[in-house]
Amino acid sequence: MTDTTRLSIFPLPGALLFPQLHLPLHIFEPRYRAMVSDAMARDRRIAMIQPRPDARRGEEPALFDIGCVGKIAEVEALDDGRYNLILQGVSLFRVARELVVTTPFRQVEAQLLPTPRDETLSLGERAGLELESKRFAEAHGYQVDWTAVGRLDDVSLVNGIAQIAPFDVAAKQALLEAPDLGARADLLVQLMQFFGRHDGEDRVTLQ
Repeated sequence: MTDTTRLSIFPLPGALLFPQLHLPLHIFEPRYRAMVSDAMARDRRIAMIQPRPDARRGEEPALFDIGCVGKIAEVEALDDGRYNLILQGVSLFRVARELVVTTPFRQVEAQLLPTPRDETLSLGERAGLELESKRFAEAHGYQVDWTAVGRLDDVSLVNGIAQIAPFDVAAKQALLEAPDLGARADLLVQLMQFFGRHDGEDRVTLQ
């Protein structure tokens, strides 16, 4: 039987976290403030996962199967009870089941997934991703330090773009669940090409 672990989850649409990367969060809802307090008293872990977009009003939304565990790397407790956090990605996980809990925040039993080591892109894959990223940024008026981007390793480049890309929930989830770095880079290029051909009123959608 595969080992599982109990995780407190923060279901947030459009927010991805990848192992080794960082995600800033502003925590203001009471139930998630309670989650941060609980995490700080235990193991500092908070699991990021996207809710599925088809929930009925008043219902807790169903969750996608894959998310990423983060560890609180920095925390600022504000006077009114809110928090500013920086989560550092630790491991992707697969939800085994949602738990029945008395806490105000949701918890799941999950399997931690292995993090691939030493993933790299070919020179062509890297060049193609950087070229498409520049086209996309220019089309949308983003200011980017391309010298700094050029110094990133392949994993930080691909996952960093996937994490901040302005795509819809399903597209973001597809990026998170890509089987390897090359597949994720290829999907990013496809999404940027598709989105870049539109005037901004449409959103990238994967069925």
